[in-house]
Amino acid sequence: MGEMPQQKIDERVDVLVVGAGLAGIGAAWRLSRERPGSTVRVLEARAAVGGTWDLFRFPGVRSDSDMATLSYPFRPWTGPAVTATGGSIRHYIARVAEEDDLLPLVRFHTTVVSAAWSSAAGRWTVDTTVRDPGTGATTPRRYSCAFLYACTGYFDHDRGHQPRFAGMDDFRGRFVHPQFWPADLDHAGRRVVVIGSGATAVTLVPALAETAAQVTMLQRSPSYVTALPATDGLAAALLRVLPARPAHTLNRAKNVLLTQAFYELARRRPERVKRILRGLTLRFLPDPGYVDEHFTPRYEPWDQRVSVAPDGDLFRAIRAGRAAVITDHIDRFVENGIRLRSGTLLEADVVVSATGLELRPIGGIALSVDGRPIDLADTIAYRGVMLSGVPNFAYCIGYTNASWTLRADLSTRFVCRLLDRLEQRGHAAATPSPPPGTERRPLLGLTSGYVQRAIHRFPRQGGRHPWRTVQNYPLDRLRTLRLYPWRDLRFS
Repeated sequence: MGEMPQQKIDERVDVLVVGAGLAGIGAAWRLSRERPGSTVRVLEARAAVGGTWDLFRFPGVRSDSDMATLSYPFRPWTGPAVTATGGSIRHYIARVAEEDDLLPLVRFHTTVVSAAWSSAAGRWTVDTTVRDPGTGATTPRRYSCAFLYACTGYFDHDRGHQPRFAGMDDFRGRFVHPQFWPADLDHAGRRVVVIGSGATAVTLVPALAETAAQVTMLQRSPSYVTALPATDGLAAALLRVLPARPAHTLNRAKNVLLTQAFYELARRRPERVKRILRGLTLRFLPDPGYVDEHFTPRYEPWDQRVSVAPDGDLFRAIRAGRAAVITDHIDRFVENGIRLRSGTLLEADVVVSATGLELRPIGGIALSVDGRPIDLADTIAYRGVMLSGVPNFAYCIGYTNASWTLRADLSTRFVCRLLDRLEQRGHAAATPSPPPGTERRPLLGLTSGYVQRAIHRFPRQGGRHPWRTVQNYPLDRLRTLRLYPWRDLRFS
């Protein structure tokens, strides 16, 4: 099926990138530098660049990945902090976009609805809606592109996970979800309960405890939390004796290797890692019974992400008495707080429901190939970048055990090389084609609730390279850029 004559195309480009977050702006940078003859556009539903870092505005929001690996390899992060606040990351992305003249490539307020591939035309037809920021009215706009690259991440920006607790309507205080933090919320001097034990809760509790009367982290079961230094002495030393670029490269390599080594140790020697994490926690909270009750999970390390407390800020707030942890289940909300199954009444003026995220692969774009709708769950991920049976399409999903940017940048470099090959060989399309009998496994290996709730909507992965999506940047880099990069790709 070719493009029908009556279809009006508003703009034709070579490569269309969806999303202007960390991955999308990085993709625009590489595509514009490494393929200067290609026309590139970036479609962004929000009013600014930043993606997730523009969305999340709750107190203390920060990265739990080190900035040496979360920042772009072509734009060294020179701040002293190992991790960085959400605002500073957002400004960093915006600065790259502005200083490197990428903003003219971005079309803001543009939501991609569907994308249809035509083998006859060798192009995608992409339907979008453009929202007027003044009136809220939307108008359709249609693009045509030779290659479509979804850098949307996998968080659903429109909704977070919110269980329905009994008695919620009885609560007279303020109830908020971190994903949609109200700008007018003043928690100073108030009793705050944060429901949850993941990275968001671990970030929120010490930040809120700076001014709140009392903050309680209410969790059904413990999660792993580790304390790491907030600043990197070696990185600072390297910056004193080396220019920014080589200092950044060395620090980045060091952090990649340390992070990967810890992950591999956790998967191969979980009991040893449990002892290490427990020992680190006991340095801040020297009560073995408290640590066993509230910071000793039932699962193995890295079955779910390990949350980071810079300089042990969460543990320090607990030890100072400004924060507390309760491990129990909610019976119901009452007028002045939450009644627990144990019978305890937890009084609260503000309840923050850090109960998790909802996942939405490729931004919810409806894909079709020659009129056939694509169910992502029926596809197999190729190199963690493309989808079986879907031509000239790539998506970007970062690592679960390391920074998002490591894989995002590697994925974009692969896309650039693939586009070069298509051009050099005179091909119109490249389609991943799995061998018969390719194994099908879940794409994301975490047991976290937010992953398990949505994993049925994601592509699958195989059991062997290049159909297996590994959580190993050094190995990925070798395979993606060096070893048999075109295996199981069908060119036409």
